[in-house]
Formats: sequence, C-alpha cells, structure tokens
Amino acid sequence: MNQSIDKPWGLSVFGSGSVRLEPQLVRVRLTIDVLESSPDKAFRTAGTAVSRLRETLRSHEIPDASVSGSRLKLSSEYDGYGGGRKFLGYRCRASYVVETETVDGLQQLIVDAVDAGANHVDEVVFDVRDKPAARDEARRRAVAAARRKAGVYAEAAGVPLGTVLHIQDVDAEAWELRSGGRGHGGGGGASDGDLAPGMVEVHAGVMLGFSLGG
Repeated sequence: MNQSIDKPWGLSVFGSGSVRLEPQLVRVRLTIDVLESSPDKAFRTAGTAVSRLRETLRSHEIPDASVSGSRLKLSSEYDGYGGGRKFLGYRCRASYVVETETVDGLQQLIVDAVDAGANHVDEVVFDVRDKPAARDEARRRAVAAARRKAGVYAEAAGVPLGTVLHIQDVDAEAWELRSGGRGHGGGGGASDGDLAPGMVEVHAGVMLGFSLGG
C-alpha cells in the first residue's frame, strides 16, 4: 500500500501529562424521591425529608452555602403505556449537591443523609481546591512529554529538531474521559471504609509542531 503525507512541513507530535493529588474535597449528589397518593401528601412528605436532610447536613458542619439544590418537583407517575397504563400516584423529587472538605467523614455523612430521607445517592466526586493550578502543571508535563517524543523521532530520522511552529491544546475534560477518570482516580487513599478515596488525577494534552533541519 502506498502512503504519502500531504503538504509535508515538519514534525507533529502529541504529548500528555497528568498530576495526581490527594483529594481535598468531595461533592455528593443526593436526591429525595417520594411517591404518594395525592399532591398535597407528596409535597408534605418530601418537605419533611428536606428539613431532616438540612438538619443532618448542619450536624456535619456543612454550611447552607455549600449545598446547592433544586425546588420540589411534582409529576404524575404511571406504570405501563397507552390505554392500559396504571396510575401509581404523585412523585415529588428534590436534588442537592453537597460539597464538603471533610473527606474522611464521607461514609457516615451518606449514611445519615439516607436515614434523613435522601433515598438516592446519584454521584460522588472527589476533587482538589485549586484545579487550575493542577491543570497548569499537567500542561507543562504534556509539553515536556511532547518535546521528548519529538527528540526521539528527530534523532531516529537523523535530522536536527527545529523550533516549535504550532501548539494546539487538547480538550482536558475529553482527555480525562478517554483516560477513564472523572476527577477520582485509583490509588492509595488515606481514609478508612468502603468509600475511601483514591487520588485525584488532572490530565492535559497538547499537539506540538516542530520544524526540522535547524
């Protein structure tokens, strides 16, 4: 098979870099979901659960400012489709994202929140406070990796590596998804329990274009 490079101009390489840090905070998405026979009863039951959940979070020293939530949402619930569907009642839901720096107390927080009425734990994400600074370091490492790779190619081809002609950022969030991470990587965490966090991994990728021949 004949292969050719259209418009040859130099050397283009991809470099990736990552930073692994101990988690400094955690975000948990909690949802209250109740089903009752009437709208009024659904609102009352859900409202009571919301009040219990708020008190539980305060008992864990989580301020209201660290809790972002939705209003109570009411919908009719059915089983089945078409003319044969059966009316089940009225569903009332409210979701909250809770942020706390008490990573070691996460397991007990979730247990207490569920006891208070948050019957869905939809997401647990470990993170660091200064993500931009970690991302910048990952970018530096990505550039260094690309330079090393370019040097190997140039040496193997027997040509001197020239200056950088082109820099293209690779979307960091897309790179993390391809790498299988969402801010919570594997690795030795310091907490005890089933929800002990691993390391937070911050990734970056870059395409560098070099001239050849000096």
